Amino acid sequence: MPLGGYMGKVLRVDLTNQRVIDEPLPPEDILRKWIGGRGLGAYYILKEVDPKVDPLSPANKAIVATGPLTGIVGIPSSGRWCSVTKSPLNNTLHDSQSGGKFGPELKFAGYDAIIIEGASERPVYLWIHDGKAELRDAKHLWGRDTHDTTDIIQEELAPVVGKDEAARIKVACIGPAGERLVRIACIINDKSRAAGRGGHGAVWGSKKLKAIAVRGHMKPPVANEAKFREVVVKSMDLIKRSAITSEALPKYGTAVLVNIINAHGIYPTRNFQTGVFPTADKTSGETIAREIMDWEKQREEVCWGCPIACARYTKITKPPFTGEGGGPEYETVWALGAQTGTDDLAAISKANYLCNELGLDTISMGHVIGTFMELVEKGKIPPEKLRGLRATWGSGEALIELTWRTAYRSGFGDDIAEGALRLAQKYGAPELAMVVRGQELPAYDPRGAQGHGLAYATSNRGGCHLRAYMISPEILGVPQLLDRFETKGKAGWVKHFQDVFATIDSLIVCKFVTFAYWSDVMAEQLSAVTGWDITKEEFERIGERIYNAERAFNVLSFEDGEQYDTLPKRLLEEPMPEGPAKGHVVRLSEMLPEYYSLRGWMRGRPTRAKLEELDLKWLADKLSEAKLLPE
Repeated sequence: MPLGGYMGKVLRVDLTNQRVIDEPLPPEDILRKWIGGRGLGAYYILKEVDPKVDPLSPANKAIVATGPLTGIVGIPSSGRWCSVTKSPLNNTLHDSQSGGKFGPELKFAGYDAIIIEGASERPVYLWIHDGKAELRDAKHLWGRDTHDTTDIIQEELAPVVGKDEAARIKVACIGPAGERLVRIACIINDKSRAAGRGGHGAVWGSKKLKAIAVRGHMKPPVANEAKFREVVVKSMDLIKRSAITSEALPKYGTAVLVNIINAHGIYPTRNFQTGVFPTADKTSGETIAREIMDWEKQREEVCWGCPIACARYTKITKPPFTGEGGGPEYETVWALGAQTGTDDLAAISKANYLCNELGLDTISMGHVIGTFMELVEKGKIPPEKLRGLRATWGSGEALIELTWRTAYRSGFGDDIAEGALRLAQKYGAPELAMVVRGQELPAYDPRGAQGHGLAYATSNRGGCHLRAYMISPEILGVPQLLDRFETKGKAGWVKHFQDVFATIDSLIVCKFVTFAYWSDVMAEQLSAVTGWDITKEEFERIGERIYNAERAFNVLSFEDGEQYDTLPKRLLEEPMPEGPAKGHVVRLSEMLPEYYSLRGWMRGRPTRAKLEELDLKWLADKLSEAKLLPE
């Protein structure tokens, strides 16, 4: 009998030799330290991948992982999975999380994780069904978009499993962007859910892995049914009591944040030149719900096991931007909207649909278009490069054209496909790249949220709002409202959020539940499912271990440290020009020393003492051998 919450099996896929091999999960003592999802994926990468490896070479590996709470009926918002690899965008140990229904289906098919290694000579896809796996030819799928790929796989497997059963097959796949090794390519599952950030789709493309299709009927076990029922009742009650999880998100989706963030003057506009977008309401969650929502299909879009139901399904019926599909979400609305100066909801939605079909990270896609537009504005791009494109702020036409060109690396799209940093460097203006560790920043200008600025700067995977979502206490007042312009005490908040979120990403559950409850409740959930007695303190210690391990990999990869714990010059030196955050910059130097002290780091790197305290002596030894351990 497998441990509660686990199926007990890992599938190793050797693409070079076209072999699939079942392996047992690591021993229980390892699982308790790394849990699953992000943590277990990091463990495998740390043990099996040379940190110096070229991310697009066969020597890199791609991990597809679930967690012990994935697919457990009753645990709120547990329909998730994650991809872990070395990122081709920025060389970090990178995880990318996704919702939908693919993750639970992988568990039901009998596996907790998949280790993908080597590279195939020809396109293939992986088919997993009730504990058995096989590689199948995907030559006919190469070049297809993610929607076509999903439909064709379901159709061709119908004779194998039956028509009704085939319709329930869940598919994660790459589109043309991943095939062309676009560094901001993502993996799309369920046609509109994305393991979006960091270029994971390009890693699959480099391995000629087009898709993974899964279907199963197994049920992950629960160790303590009585305790489990108690904690499920408690969790659901807390979700119902929270106005965010019971009202705002179900009614308006994640884009409910558009007007809130804009009202606080931290809605990045025209490549972070300001934090105020005057026409933001034209693209808000309220406007989306009123004008383009398809409420009938929205119910089908909701992630597995989610009582919050923030998902959106939308339709644009008026030319020239007709289309339909999942989203757009808040980050997408911002990236394809205010970041590019665009307030045309139809154009934003169309670009979002295209990103889902072509396999592009919407955050990075819109962000890099904004970088491109500022480069054009400042005369850095030779006019002949534009091929007549009207690349001006607010151009919906340019938004659509550049999305297509990026996916196919056509014309100027070939430069955009490399990401904001490489783009800005190529055209002589690296200061215009709003990135951390080479990954594009998301939808919050930290000049009006100091703790969030520290969270950006110290994020192991680069520019990211979900390593520590300080918007919750600094803007939304959850669990309490902090002075967003104050730096004192923010280091402790950021470290705490980073540690808790690392464990949440390993369970795996959606971070939106944290608007209703925190690590104490999730520790109870984990304990009931696995049979372990996990305290709140151990829960957070697990996250601290994962965070330190990721940083250690980055140090070994590109000598990460304090020189990378920074922000773009614009955010540190150029005061916000207008709005409620006017006159502010991020005062990073006031927060970093305390952050390093709390982490037990020196110059942005874990010390031997800290690593050994976290049972990571083997990583300390690696750093020492490479002469990268701070003394």
